[in-house]
Amino acid sequence: MILNGVAIDDSFAEAFPMRATRLVITAADTRWARIAALSMTGFATSVIACGCEAGIERELGPSETPDGRPGVAVLVFAMDLESLAAQVQARVGQCVLTCPTTACFSGIDGEERIGLGKGLRFFGDGFQFSKKLGDRRYWRVPVMEGEFVIQDVAGVVPAVGGGNFLILAASPGAALDAAEAAVAAMAGPGVIMPFPGGVVRSGSKIGSKYKGLIASTNDAFCPTLRGQAPASALADDVGSVLEIVIDGLSEAAVARATAAGIRAACTLGSGGGILGITAGNYGGKLGPYHFHLRELL
Repeated sequence: MILNGVAIDDSFAEAFPMRATRLVITAADTRWARIAALSMTGFATSVIACGCEAGIERELGPSETPDGRPGVAVLVFAMDLESLAAQVQARVGQCVLTCPTTACFSGIDGEERIGLGKGLRFFGDGFQFSKKLGDRRYWRVPVMEGEFVIQDVAGVVPAVGGGNFLILAASPGAALDAAEAAVAAMAGPGVIMPFPGGVVRSGSKIGSKYKGLIASTNDAFCPTLRGQAPASALADDVGSVLEIVIDGLSEAAVARATAAGIRAACTLGSGGGILGITAGNYGGKLGPYHFHLRELL
């Protein structure tokens, strides 16, 4: 398949099951809600070393939040319920509880739940108190600024992690232009691109020659290793490769984002230095979700 002069590889991205939650962080204004959200989702690019993958889903207007204030929706993904619970409590406790004017609520219903205010309420040292509205409990935790309001539990849903595609370009500049266009087009409900700016310069493969290292540079797609890597996947005219990784609340959400991203990346066309689109997989052994690039388009 050729899209605007760009070859779309007959390959598939391989993704795997995760658990996810959506948190709604509100504040006196959007600026402070975003500050808390950015702090909370820092160092959350990959479960390989970060414990979770997280990012901002979108900004919310006052009519969309439980307390009628501006807010930000954050998605957090982990491999299992226990890991997700630990990451959420630590990140909300250190980055949202501490941030001026914020409150924190569950933004999704699920059959499974993790503690939110249930554990963080103890910071109130016995002065905290709760109120139940319908079947939902909220905690008011006294802090020096005033009070921190937080919902007792957050819903958890099955999710999909590790969707991806790779942009093969003639130069680093062309690759970055295409990647930025892709990330902008992919933004939408139910998905995040957890790496910095949504873009991965250091894609990895499973395993390493060094004992104890579970991932290492994807040498097959490193242009500087074309003459050294045992099985380079790059043609001679490829000078740079960037990857987009997608996590989503559903298979459909990842598929939509992937298709939108590929189309946007290809708008620069071969004349703009975009030479090909491919994806990372491990022969179907890593996960049950397979996103075939040509089918998505």
